[in-house]
Amino acid sequence: MRTVESYDALERFGRIRLSKNFFMRDFLYSEISHFHGIKNIPENPELAEEVGKRLCEELLEPLNATFGRIAVRSAYRSSAVNQYGNENKLNCASNEANYAHHIWDVKDAEGKMGATACVVIPWFMDKYAAGADWRSLAYWIHDHLPYSELEFFDGKGMCSFNISWHAKPKKTITSFMTPRTLFKNGYEENGFADWYADFPQLKSGN
Repeated sequence: MRTVESYDALERFGRIRLSKNFFMRDFLYSEISHFHGIKNIPENPELAEEVGKRLCEELLEPLNATFGRIAVRSAYRSSAVNQYGNENKLNCASNEANYAHHIWDVKDAEGKMGATACVVIPWFMDKYAAGADWRSLAYWIHDHLPYSELEFFDGKGMCSFNISWHAKPKKTITSFMTPRTLFKNGYEENGFADWYADFPQLKSGN
C-alpha cells in the first residue's frame, strides 16, 4: 500500500481523476484541517481512491448531469481530522461511526467499504428557498440512484445533504428537519414520482 508522505505525492494524489468531472482534490478540503492545522490525508490512499470512484461514478455524476453543477461541502476526513471534530463538537460523529462514511480509507466494523460526501445542489437550493419540501429530492434520489444513506440538513436554507455509497447499501434516509426519519434499514419500494413531477429526467453522467 502506497502512502502520501511528501508534497509531490499529495499533489499527484489530488490529480487522480475519480470520474468524468471529479478529481480527488475536490474532496480533500476541510475547514477543520485548514483552520486547526491537521493533515487531511488518507493513510490508505488506494482504498480512498477505490471508494471515491464508486461514490462519484454511481451517485455524484448522475446528480451533476441531471441538475447541473453540484457543490461539495464536506467529504473525505482523515481519522485525525474527524476525531478532533468529534471531540470539539464540530459536527463530526465518532470515528467508529464514520468509518466507511466520511473516513473513506477505513472499512467499517463489518469489513465493508464506503464513502460519503456532503453536497448542495444549487438547482434544488433555489426550489427549497421557494418552499419545496426536502423530501421531493430525497424521493427522487431513492427512485433513481443506488445510494446507501441520505441525511438532509437545512443548512441555513442550503438544503445540504450527506449522500453515501456503501458496499452493503442500507437504504436509510434521515434529516434534521421533519420528519427525522423517512426510510430506515433497507427500504426498497419505489414509485414516488408525484413528489418530483417537475424535476428533470435522470441523466447518467457517463
